[in-house]
Amino acid sequence: MSLALRRIHHVAIICSDYPRSKAFYSQVLGLPVLAEAYRAARSSWKLDLALPDGGQLELFSFPAPPPRPSYPEACGLRHLAFEVDDVAAAAKHLQALGVDVEAIRVDEFTGRRFTFLADPDGLPIELYESTTG
Repeated sequence: MSLALRRIHHVAIICSDYPRSKAFYSQVLGLPVLAEAYRAARSSWKLDLALPDGGQLELFSFPAPPPRPSYPEACGLRHLAFEVDDVAAAAKHLQALGVDVEAIRVDEFTGRRFTFLADPDGLPIELYESTTG
């Protein structure tokens, strides 16, 4: 019998400033809120956000989490990548909202365009252009 993984079900992110990160993921990136709960025993918020493919992004707050080492890159999750139809249009939209977006580059292996931005805690987020865009 094989393991038969089907897809990513969810990605969990711990943030340092819950209201700021909630606004970034739900308003700036436009992910719909599925559920939100305060967990008093852990002094923690948990926010479930819907991804277009049926997966979810879970946003957690915890008291005084240590900062994430992003630069230089550390072992572990490198970045979170979202597919978009048009990288240039997505970058322009985010820049209009005050989000810093890196210059658009071309993947040397696929020929597809991509760019990076960071969430409020510096987690790298990639926007990768779809083959149909």
